[in-house]
Amino acid sequence: MSAMQIDRLIEAIERTGNPTALGLDTRVEYLPPSMLNELKREDNTIEEALFAFNCGLIDALADVVPCIKVQVAYYEMLGVAGMKLFRDTLLYAEKKGMIVIADVKRNDIGSTAETYAAAYLQDNAFLGTPFFSDFVTINAYFGADGVAPFLSACEKNGKGVFILVRTSNPSAGEFQDLIIRDDEGGARPLYEHVGLKVAQWGEILMGRNHYSSVGAVVGATWPDEGKKLRNLLPHVFFLVPGYGVQGAMAQDLTGYFDPQGRGAIVNASRSLLCAHKKRKTNDFVAAARDEALRMRDDLRAAIPQL
Repeated sequence: MSAMQIDRLIEAIERTGNPTALGLDTRVEYLPPSMLNELKREDNTIEEALFAFNCGLIDALADVVPCIKVQVAYYEMLGVAGMKLFRDTLLYAEKKGMIVIADVKRNDIGSTAETYAAAYLQDNAFLGTPFFSDFVTINAYFGADGVAPFLSACEKNGKGVFILVRTSNPSAGEFQDLIIRDDEGGARPLYEHVGLKVAQWGEILMGRNHYSSVGAVVGATWPDEGKKLRNLLPHVFFLVPGYGVQGAMAQDLTGYFDPQGRGAIVNASRSLLCAHKKRKTNDFVAAARDEALRMRDDLRAAIPQL
């Protein structure tokens, strides 16, 4: 049971032949003009319109995109109603058969970390799971104290985590590239130290496909570092943000995958959410599906093993 989620993710990718995730970083500005006009005329709330948008995308892509990543910040900004929208979106994607990643980047220690884990990874006898997810993203800055409660929840409930290792943002290197000595007297950048810890933590959650349910977030905008990490961490599955609008292309990602075409899932957010804007159409569903298929074919061309 403990490693079920990573195996489910790999199987979903292989079933669709598509190692991609739909990132629902949803904002009202991303709605097509027809939905914005309807929102002004009708007695609908912003949250209802955004939920209809999310559901339309999930319905259109669930058969070709195996995974969804929902970034909580875009829902927190809407307050209590936004967090209900977040919860409802997670559940809707799960009912449609998608693997669900709650992108929350939580981190703390002790009972606070346990409480964060309970919100996303545990089945509480009184509350159920307030925010359903198969995986969550977490930050390892507190070290093992901050990670252990999430690992315990994963082991107990057959869930998974993706831990920040090499992020996609331009200033990532300010801290992540700092050279730190290791126990053998050598030295390596901080992100490699974190990656090696992720591999160590993941040993208790190894799946039958030789990957762990403890994965790493490795940005698509750093292909050299991605390739180094793939070689350094052969059993760590990568969640890869940064494709599309942030600048990374499929050919930049070949080093993130293993020789069998496994080992990574590539997230796309704005390139799918706003595909209708590029095409200047109200049909956001058709535009997103066309872009998702184009992205899939782009990755297949760059990584023939898929």
